[in-house]
Amino acid sequence: GLAVPAAAFAQQGLGMPLPEEKVADTIQRLFGGRSLQPAGDRIKLEAPMIAENGAVVPIKIDANLPMARDNYVKKVYVIADKNRRPLNATFTLTPDAGKASLATNVRLAATSDVRVIAEMSTGALYEAKQEVKVTVGGCGG
Repeated sequence: GLAVPAAAFAQQGLGMPLPEEKVADTIQRLFGGRSLQPAGDRIKLEAPMIAENGAVVPIKIDANLPMARDNYVKKVYVIADKNRRPLNATFTLTPDAGKASLATNVRLAATSDVRVIAEMSTGALYEAKQEVKVTVGGCGG
C-alpha cells in the first residue's frame, strides 16, 4: 500500500468526502447517528421544479428557527442526492446573523432530490428536500 503522511491522514476525518460518496455516507459522515427531523414549515426551500441547465440551479433557503444565543442555526448544509459528491455547500452562522436566509447556485449532475439540513447549536437537525428535474447535466457536461 501507499504510505500516507500523518497530516494527510488526519484530514480524512468527518470533513473529507470519499470519491463517489453515496448520500447516506455523506449524512453519516456529517451527522453520525443523530436523527434528521422533518423541517415542516421550519425551513422553506425554493428551487425550480425543472432546471434547464444543471450547471446553475438557483436555490433559496429561509429557516424559521430560533436565533437566540443558546439555540440558533449553527450550520446549513445543501446536499444533492445524485451528485458524485453530494455535499454542495455548507454555511456557518452565528446568533448575530439573525434569521437564516440564504441563496446560492448549485450544480446538479442529474434529476435529484436537493436536501437542506439545518444544524442547531443544541445538536438538533432539521431537513427539507425537494426534487429538481434536470434537462441538461451540470456536473458532467
